Amino acid sequence: MRTLIVDDEAPARAKLRRLLAAEPNLEIVGEATNGEEAVARIEELHPDVVFLDVQMPRLDGFGVIERLGVDAMPYVVFVTAYDEHALRAFEVQALDYLLKPFSPERLQAVVSRVRRELARDRPAELGARLAALLQTTTPQRYLQRIFVQRGERAVLVPVHQINRLEAERNEVHLYTADTVHIIRSTLSELAARLDPATFLRINRSTIVRLDAIKELQPWFHGDYRVILRDGTELMWSRRYRAKQRSAFEL
Repeated sequence: MRTLIVDDEAPARAKLRRLLAAEPNLEIVGEATNGEEAVARIEELHPDVVFLDVQMPRLDGFGVIERLGVDAMPYVVFVTAYDEHALRAFEVQALDYLLKPFSPERLQAVVSRVRRELARDRPAELGARLAALLQTTTPQRYLQRIFVQRGERAVLVPVHQINRLEAERNEVHLYTADTVHIIRSTLSELAARLDPATFLRINRSTIVRLDAIKELQPWFHGDYRVILRDGTELMWSRRYRAKQRSAFEL
């Protein structure tokens, strides 16, 4: 069973690689670190199955399927940190998924199911399932949780618990009520994956959750001082305010 691993996080790829290496008659033919690479690898390598991360910057897992078309896709196992509502969409369409962080036993069960499905050789039916999934998940592709690697451990941080996100060099700091989580990403990548009805980018280095805002105060030169409910004071620059007038009537 020729297998391709697609995930933008190196620890996640390493975990899949290690666990899949123990599976008999399974060959890992390649890896991809983003959606664009995934499209190229699928076209080049023609794998039987792809373990496809849903949440990737720029071109996400669903975007990979849309780019290639459902008829050109191998069997897909979705790897995701989505919430239960989105997982039901996979289950309704009888599609396989791994919810991060997953156990070796869960992976073994999924691989066994993949083998059975491939043996049945029904690509048209699988393509129809993928097409139906794209229709039901398109409005729900914003992040619900953010995957944070901590050494050998991984935690999922619900986005509704995040008060603000701040860029620090090649990292982003996620501030909840009592913890600061650090991930390797850029603020622009995360901004594209967060619901604009819930989060607002107020300057070059900061995104805030709208419900975490207590007060806005006019400042100099068209800027606004943003005061969060936890007392944090930030600045909403005129440049970013002009881009996002719909967030508030100011």
